Amino acid sequence: MATLTQISVPTKEQVNTESQTIFDQLKGQLGMVPNLYATIGYSSNALSSFLAFSGNAGKDTFSNKEIEAIKLAVSQANDCTYCKSAHTAIAKMNGFTEEETAQLRTATIEDEKLNVLTNLAKEVAEKAGHATDETRELFFALGYDEKALIEFVSVVVSVTFTNYVHALTKVAVDFPVVK
Repeated sequence: MATLTQISVPTKEQVNTESQTIFDQLKGQLGMVPNLYATIGYSSNALSSFLAFSGNAGKDTFSNKEIEAIKLAVSQANDCTYCKSAHTAIAKMNGFTEEETAQLRTATIEDEKLNVLTNLAKEVAEKAGHATDETRELFFALGYDEKALIEFVSVVVSVTFTNYVHALTKVAVDFPVVK
């Protein structure tokens, strides 16, 4: 077997000017350029498209807490250590406890709405977009509509992108690593 190609996190100087500009914006907004975003920056088109899509995904329908719940459940289903760690930190900044973040990842949280969202997210991630009729109907029974379903899928897809990038690159996690 051949030696595996090691993917490194690029420095600002190793990416094009479009990505450099985005790195500056990220540093201004977040105080850092997360390793995974920097790695996506090898393609300025991918990074700018992802940030625009991800930044808007679910915002018309879901609270920041609900979005983080969905992202945690998907990241757990896709076994992405980077995204589980990053979104645990973000979820805690949005008011969740450490214990609640673990419950969100495993779709076992007691809150009815969050439980349905995380179970649907888990099913959709594990079954390539499919879910049981029962779980789908629980989503609608909570008062969500067709728009909400599409917004839900946008959140799932946005975090799945970073899950997949990390799975293929294995760049270092620069957030407190969750168990």
